[in-house]
Amino acid sequence: MTPRARFLAEAAKAGLPAGPGPSAPVEPEEIAALPEPARRYLRFMGVVGRPRDWSCRVGFEGRFRIKPDQRFRNCAVWQYTSGLAVARLVHLRMRYGFVFPVVGRDSYRDGAGRMLIRLFDLVTIEDEHGDAYDAGGLVAYLNDAVLLAPSLLLVPEVAWSAADGESFDLALTDRGRTVSARMLVDAHGAPRDFSSSDRSCYDPDAPDELARARWTTLVASWREVQGRPVPTHIEAMWHLAAGRFTYAELHIVPETLAFNVAPGA
Repeated sequence: MTPRARFLAEAAKAGLPAGPGPSAPVEPEEIAALPEPARRYLRFMGVVGRPRDWSCRVGFEGRFRIKPDQRFRNCAVWQYTSGLAVARLVHLRMRYGFVFPVVGRDSYRDGAGRMLIRLFDLVTIEDEHGDAYDAGGLVAYLNDAVLLAPSLLLVPEVAWSAADGESFDLALTDRGRTVSARMLVDAHGAPRDFSSSDRSCYDPDAPDELARARWTTLVASWREVQGRPVPTHIEAMWHLAAGRFTYAELHIVPETLAFNVAPGA
C-alpha cells in the first residue's frame, strides 16, 4: 500500500464526520466587526462570497529534522483537517540514510493530541500524548485553518481581537481548552507569520523537559491554486533559548489540494 493510500484508509476509519457541512456563502456583514487586518486577510483569502469550507485535505513535500544539530531529510506529508469535528490527521514519512523509513502520525481529535513515530511503520519509537500534546494539536488545527481554510474560523468558538495595524489575535476554544495565536499580514492581507506560545517542545539544552516555547510558521509567498491563494513555501520553527530552530520546510503539492471532502475520499 502506498503512503497516500495508507493515509486515506486510516482517515476513513478515524471516525470523523463525513459531511457535508454548512455551505452557505460568507456574507460581508459576518466580517464587518472584525479588526481591520483580519478583514484585509479574509479578503485576500477570497473568503467573502465563497461557500464556507468544512474540511481540507492536502499533501506537502519538503524536508524535516528532529533536532537542531541534524541535517534536513526529504519528507512527504499528508494532512486532513475537519471543521465539523475540530480535528486534524497528519502522516509524515521520511527516510534515515538509505534504509530506514520513519513514519510519524500527528493527530488531534476528540480534544486529544497524539504523536506516534514508528520505524518501518512497524516498530514504535515514540508514542506521546497528554496535556501538552492536546494544546499543541489544537494550535496546529488553528494554523491549518489560517493558512488553508479561513472560513473554519468564522464560528462562535473563535474570538478575533485587534493587535496592531499589521496583525490580529485569534483564540480558539474546543472542549474547554483555549489556545491563542497572533497573525501578521502584509499590506494586501497575505499571512506572513503565525505565532503561538501554546505549544511545547523538548529544548536541546534540557532534553528531558517538555516546556512551552514560541512556535511560528512563516510564509514567504503565495500562488493561486483552484482559484484560491495558497502558500508556496512554509517554514515551521521553534524559538528556543539557544536561538531559532527551523525543523520543517514544506511546499504544497497543488494537485493534492481538496476542500469539502469526506475523510478518505
